[in-house]
Amino acid sequence: MIGRLNHVGVAVPSIEAAKKTYRDLYGVPESAITETRELPAQGVKFAFVNIANSQIELIEPLGENSPIAKFIEKNPRGGQHHICFEVQDIYVARDEMVVRGARVLNEPRIGAHGTPIIFIDPKNSDGVLIELMETPKDAHG
Repeated sequence: MIGRLNHVGVAVPSIEAAKKTYRDLYGVPESAITETRELPAQGVKFAFVNIANSQIELIEPLGENSPIAKFIEKNPRGGQHHICFEVQDIYVARDEMVVRGARVLNEPRIGAHGTPIIFIDPKNSDGVLIELMETPKDAHG
């Protein structure tokens, strides 16, 4: 069973421009927005906007071969890319998704939070790309 909503992933053509939007338009303090980092293994740059009850993950393509590059091509201004739910054990979750008939798009790999993640095909989730993330061991407590 899925746990708490961890974040909503938003693909953007420019993380710096998106950070400015969250600061200037929505009043998110600079201290609530993380530094931009790179995750070369997944072909993305990312930063988190920390809000009271969750996070928004800003993701920008890291090179033209990034899986996010195709999303930005189709949506030049960016948009919601995925939603991420926490699970207790990513391997148990992966196996359960397969048993329930879902198409798991990748083997568990380390995501932006430093914990294992998988993605579920949007065709199994009413058109929404779902990321399942193992709850960080030091989280929420």
